[in-house]
Amino acid sequence: FQEERYMSTQDRVEATAKNLEGKAQEAMGDLTGDKQEQAEGQAKQAEASAQHAVEDGKDAVKDAID
Repeated sequence: FQEERYMSTQDRVEATAKNLEGKAQEAMGDLTGDKQEQAEGQAKQAEASAQHAVEDGKDAVKDAID
């Protein structure tokens, strides 16, 4: 169980990092007017949000079992 909790935390950290990267990329696109950069940044943020939702679901299942 401890290893599962570690993986969940690690996955959340990775998702948070991806979200921050996406925000920075989108901001750079905003500054430069680069629509492609903006879109890629937004896509990374959406992916990070989905990763967080998966982890929330895993946590809910674990809590229900415990």
